[in-house]
Amino acid sequence: MAINTKLLKEICEAPGAPGFEQEIRKMVSKIVTPLVDEVQVDNMGNLIALKKAKNNPEGKKVMIAAHMDEIGFIVTHIDDNGFIRFHTLGGFDPKTLTAQRVIVHGKKDLPGVMGTKPIHVMTPEERTKLPKNTDYFIDMGMEKEEVEKYISVGDPVTRERELIEMGNCVNCKSIDNRVSVFILIETLRQLNTFPYDVYGVFTVQEEVGIRGASVAAQAINPDFGFGLDTTIAFDLPGAQPHEKVTSLGKGAAIKVMDASAICDYRMVSFLKKTADKHKIQWQPEVLAAGGTDTAGVQRRGKNGAISGAISIPTRHLHQVIEMADKDDIAACIELLTKGLEELDNNDWKL
Repeated sequence: MAINTKLLKEICEAPGAPGFEQEIRKMVSKIVTPLVDEVQVDNMGNLIALKKAKNNPEGKKVMIAAHMDEIGFIVTHIDDNGFIRFHTLGGFDPKTLTAQRVIVHGKKDLPGVMGTKPIHVMTPEERTKLPKNTDYFIDMGMEKEEVEKYISVGDPVTRERELIEMGNCVNCKSIDNRVSVFILIETLRQLNTFPYDVYGVFTVQEEVGIRGASVAAQAINPDFGFGLDTTIAFDLPGAQPHEKVTSLGKGAAIKVMDASAICDYRMVSFLKKTADKHKIQWQPEVLAAGGTDTAGVQRRGKNGAISGAISIPTRHLHQVIEMADKDDIAACIELLTKGLEELDNNDWKL
C-alpha cells in the first residue's frame, strides 16, 4: 500500500512544540473533520475525533492516542548581543544540535542557528568532552534591539527541516510523532465497519510527561486503548542484536512494554493474531527506556483500559532529523484499521 507522502510532509513540517500545538492542531482539525462524526478540543488542547459505531448496544469505547507535539525549545533569555538562551522541551541529544537551523516562533517566524564554541578555540580538554544543552545558544544574525522587536522570553522554538525521501524511507524533523498523527488520520479515513465507538485523540504535551493523553483518557474512560508512537530502530553499524529494539523495513512494531507501560497480554496477542491473519508484517518491541501515551490511555480512565500499542520503527530518534520506512508506515495503518474492525472477534476475558 502506497502512502500519501505529500500529506505526511505537510504534517511533519508544521510546528508544534509541547504546549504550543496550535498550528498542527488547526491543520489536523481541517483534515479530520470530514472523516468523523464529531470533533472537539478539550481545555488542555487535545483534539478528539469521534467515529461512532452503527451498532454498539454496550456503548463500548476505543481510544487511540497519537501525540501532536514535537521536541523543541523555549526562549529563556536574550543577551546584550542578541543571542538567545533556551530551555529544552523534551529530550535532545546535544551533540546533534551543532550548527543546525531552528525557527523561533515569535511575533513572526524567524530562522536561527544553534551556535557553540568553535573547535578552533577549544582547549584540548574541551574537545574531548561531550557537549551539554547549556553549551548552545541561538544566533539570530541580528542585534538585540532587532531581535526584541519580534521575540520574547517564553516563545517556542522548533527544528527547521523539510521532509525528503531517501530510498524507501522518509526523512524529516518530527517523524516523532507526526508519523503517528498521519497513521491515525489515514486509519480514520479507511475505517468503515467497526463494533465500538472510536475516539481518535491527537494529544498534546506527550514529550514532557504524557500530559494530554492522561486528561483525555479521564474524560473518555475507554474500554480499549491503543498508543501510536515511534520507537527506536537501532539497526545501525555497531549495534549488537540485543540492542536493536526494532529494524526499519521489518514491519509494524507491536509493543510488549516500555518504561511507562506493560501492554495488556490480551491486546498483544490480539494484535499479533490480527497481523498474521491479514499477512501484515510485524515485529515485537520491548523498550527498556522511554514511555508513550499508551500509559495514559491504559491507566487514567476510571476503569482502566485493555491497552496496547503499535509503534513505528524510527532511526535517529530525538535528533535533528528522524527516519522511517514507508512500508512500515503502511503496515501500521493496516494493522490499526484491521484491529479496530475486529475488536469484537476476540475473547477478552482474563
